[in-house]
Amino acid sequence: MPEPVEPDLAELATAHGVAVRYRDADDQEVELDRGVVLDVLQALDVDARTPEALSAALERLRSADPDALPATLVVDVGTTRPLPAPGTVTLEDGAQRSVDEVPADLPVGYHRLACGDQDVALIVAPPALEPPPPTWGWMVQLYALRSAQSWGCGDYGDLATLLSRTASEQGAGALLVNPLHALALAPEVEASPYSPSSRRFLHPLYVRVADTAAYAAAPASARSEVDALRPPSGDLVDHDAVWAAKRAALELLRPYDTAAPTDVDALDEELRDVATWYALAERHGSDLHAWPDGLRHVGDSGVDAARRELADRVLFHAWCLQLADAQLAAAHEATSGMAVGLIADLAVGCSAGGADAWTLAGALAPGVTVGAPPDDFNQQGQDWALPPWRPDALAASGYAPLRSMIRGVLRHADGLRVDHVAGLWRLWWIPPGRGAREGAYVHYDARAMLAVVAIEASRAGAVVVGEDLGTVEPEVTEGLTEHGALGCAVLWFQRDAAGDLLPPRRWHPDTLGTISTHDLPTAAGFLADEHVRARAEAGVLSDVSAAQADAARDREELLGLLRSEGFGVSADADADAVVLAMHQLLATARSRVVLAAFTDVLGDVRQPNLPGTVDAYPNWRIPLSASLEDLLTDPRVLAVAQALRSRPM
Repeated sequence: MPEPVEPDLAELATAHGVAVRYRDADDQEVELDRGVVLDVLQALDVDARTPEALSAALERLRSADPDALPATLVVDVGTTRPLPAPGTVTLEDGAQRSVDEVPADLPVGYHRLACGDQDVALIVAPPALEPPPPTWGWMVQLYALRSAQSWGCGDYGDLATLLSRTASEQGAGALLVNPLHALALAPEVEASPYSPSSRRFLHPLYVRVADTAAYAAAPASARSEVDALRPPSGDLVDHDAVWAAKRAALELLRPYDTAAPTDVDALDEELRDVATWYALAERHGSDLHAWPDGLRHVGDSGVDAARRELADRVLFHAWCLQLADAQLAAAHEATSGMAVGLIADLAVGCSAGGADAWTLAGALAPGVTVGAPPDDFNQQGQDWALPPWRPDALAASGYAPLRSMIRGVLRHADGLRVDHVAGLWRLWWIPPGRGAREGAYVHYDARAMLAVVAIEASRAGAVVVGEDLGTVEPEVTEGLTEHGALGCAVLWFQRDAAGDLLPPRRWHPDTLGTISTHDLPTAAGFLADEHVRARAEAGVLSDVSAAQADAARDREELLGLLRSEGFGVSADADADAVVLAMHQLLATARSRVVLAAFTDVLGDVRQPNLPGTVDAYPNWRIPLSASLEDLLTDPRVLAVAQALRSRPM
């Protein structure tokens, strides 16, 4: 039994955004253990472990000036806000204004406010984003693509081809791609796009070697040597082999690129620091916690000397990051004329030992990881091994790290899908040494977080999609709608008040509608119970028989919905016919944007990721069953494109 949280501790925890209870997936209230609450407070540098410490912390809390401004003040554009004293606003462009209140005519953006003895960040939020035009498109895991030009996994060149041809030949208006964040490369390549080393930069693994200026400038003998490095393709994507081949090729080619950087000190500071992390990771591994003293933070005493010693490797990795940026920019040009264009995915966090953790350590909670409490899909809870933002540090910085990150993701994109968007409101913090069940929700200033997202999206002219699946509080969906962002509608999850599957024609229009997601069964896998078999084999099911019965019931319910909506299939219909009917059903959705997954349409049974597993399932390594060239002419793909293209707009 959990030890109860007494009222004084509850008051302190609540003041710091730490919830002492929550409602689970079954809408039952769960009281948190006192020890968990104390551990989470400790991660926020709030000591309440002894009666004396708790009393002192409460005294500081209760004696705080009630008129003090928050570290970041958020106002909506066109509104005023009283101030405790006259002050000075320093606008984003450097201009200053003396004010008695926050005036209504301040421009949208990031400003500073000096008021009394306080100097705080002032964010002016824009009006709601413009909704995207109704359209349809595809979603794909880039690594899963393979073409005649790519080396063992999809690349930015494949992305350009996919964008261009689905737009011009099929009329697709959008393409959602997995996070393209920079991942760890040494000693092993991180496979999960949702465990990035840096969310501010792009993954060099996706660079197409033959599309570089260096390859074009190299002599024929060097190009032949590079071509011979191409790795073979296998049943699974071998990220390590792909990077080993590309790294060797790029090292051979770098001397032929006259634009490659040659001076570490001339690099942009953020690029220099992330490239330095990659150089250090080659020597010491990709977990900074195992690095020698003096190197574990970008500002540590030994970093400058290490950067000088490893200058050539720093320059190499900076060049690779620049190549990735240039090739995604080129791919993005293919979105011209698309209704929406390229939708980039934003992972919920960064690797605890990676480049962002190295450079932004002050904004993260050390030792803490985020995840999710137990639910029907993951009965043991989830630990994603990602450190959370500290809400107090974000506010103190004026949300600068968040601003930089979102701006970077949208640099070559037309839309932003925010993974686990509820994390803008709260995250499940798991303290050091505890399991996924032993966490607590920590709340953020959602108004400030949403304001940053909206500012960056409006400046980029981008659509925002919030992944609001699972156990999500009503305020999340309401907040997305208020800010002009789309939620997500997934066929398996859309249900009416009675718990029955909701026909897509009744889905909320302000959504991005799909059949499934990368964390759920593919359409063919769902029909074949592959998701039950895979979870049972991986050991993440506590009752296999019950899961099989649930799957049979869910399958019959879906077939019943197809029949009732006029897309019935015969009893002896093959899986391809049922999958096509499912997409014809999807075409009736009221959602502004609907997307189909190539894994569904091609009849692939293995889902990209099986939550709750690491090595027990080949997460993020499963390629599509058809090459890029073949899938673009596959009759099943063309039939689904025709069905979605014909939907009422």
